[in-house]
Amino acid sequence: MSSLTPLPHFLSATKFHPSFETDVRDVHLVYDYDTHAIDGKPEKWRYEMWFFSENRIVYAIHGGPMAGRINYQTATYQCIRPGELWQCNWLEETGTICSLVYDITNKSITTFIAFSKGHWEMPHYAHGDKRDAVDFDRWRGLAKLGIHTDRYLLSEQAQILQHFKGKGDLVPIDDDVPTF
Repeated sequence: MSSLTPLPHFLSATKFHPSFETDVRDVHLVYDYDTHAIDGKPEKWRYEMWFFSENRIVYAIHGGPMAGRINYQTATYQCIRPGELWQCNWLEETGTICSLVYDITNKSITTFIAFSKGHWEMPHYAHGDKRDAVDFDRWRGLAKLGIHTDRYLLSEQAQILQHFKGKGDLVPIDDDVPTF
């Protein structure tokens, strides 16, 4: 790959499966992670994900340390098993790497997140809405803290509480809107 390729760059040689249209496109999910706070007390982290298009997601976080974050990202999708399992991957402007597996059959989400040092250690700086230029600029600054291996790695599973088509309370984006 050329060193002139603008980064970040998303590449997948996997053929895009046509079941995306029925399995994923325009699907809106609300789900809870059963986890715990830093003090060890149980808590729920509520997330809301809208699989907006074949290369974009829109989401909001309503619970946990990242509550108050409203965002959209460039994403890649891979069909693992049509009608059953899909993977969605993206990179945050904070430097955080996310991978989510949507289990249609079991109504669950399995997630791997590699939080950047800045994003994890200063979650309140990651709150806000990407459409606000001040929030967006502050989020980008979080990626500059630490080195690439300074990560908080989180693997969690969530139960899907709501599944429907459309935007719900999330705000649509233009499909070509810059994400970095």
